[in-house]
Amino acid sequence: MEFGASIFFTDYSISPTELARALEERGLDALWAAEHSHIPVPRRTPAPGGGELPKRYYDVMDPFVTLSAAAAVTKRLKLGTGVCLVIQRDTIQTAKLVASLDQVSNGRFLFGIGGGWNAEEIENHGTEFASRFKKMREQIEAMKEIWTKSTAEYHGDLVDFSPMMTWPKPVQKPHPPVLVGGAFPWAARRAVRYGDGWFPIAGGDRYGDPLDYLPRFRKMAEEAGRDPRSLPVTLGGAPEDPDLLKRYRDLGVARVNFPLPPAKPDEVLPILDRVVKLKQQVGA
Repeated sequence: MEFGASIFFTDYSISPTELARALEERGLDALWAAEHSHIPVPRRTPAPGGGELPKRYYDVMDPFVTLSAAAAVTKRLKLGTGVCLVIQRDTIQTAKLVASLDQVSNGRFLFGIGGGWNAEEIENHGTEFASRFKKMREQIEAMKEIWTKSTAEYHGDLVDFSPMMTWPKPVQKPHPPVLVGGAFPWAARRAVRYGDGWFPIAGGDRYGDPLDYLPRFRKMAEEAGRDPRSLPVTLGGAPEDPDLLKRYRDLGVARVNFPLPPAKPDEVLPILDRVVKLKQQVGA
């Protein structure tokens, strides 16, 4: 089981280059960068956890920029979007961004995606909130055509383009893994349908207990004719509990990542040291 860290990079947080180096030096496995383009004010959509929306949501940097900086100063560290809001992005340009980052990182990119929760933010980009998951599926199907074919075309209800050519193609073949983010059972179904893995958020009343839904996810994959081993689980919001992490590992979780505050190194680096100890305790 791989251990990584997730963060909202801001202009007041640890820099992407410093954090990436620190993760690689400690033998940790992955860096995950969050995404929001903006937060409309006022808005009708409540924060996911209730209460005031944390400042980092307003301030977060673009993940493809921060992960490119991280790629430039590392050789082994995997680099993931946690998650990319593809429904707010142009399909063709995002396919090029993914392939370009996979190229500059020499095949280290993990493409975590999600449909988002902030209706006004999504609508500001011209996407209908109610049909966002249909659009996301079509976007990923279209991107796979772009990544794998010299001449690509796609004709869906929401994503449509005639034959075209674009490079680069990704280093990873057939393409970087598409990890579908979101809660059980809805996002799990989407992951089974068109993903290369599932990226649920761990625990709490809102998201459910992974110890309960992970076996159900495996059964869901088998019933759909997919090998559960072809759909690795990346667990976000991982707990600092070695016994619980061992149980996740034994259930087949491939990766866990630990949230970091958008803070300076003196606050962030001690958390990484705790994660290193957890990894040793788990025997990962």
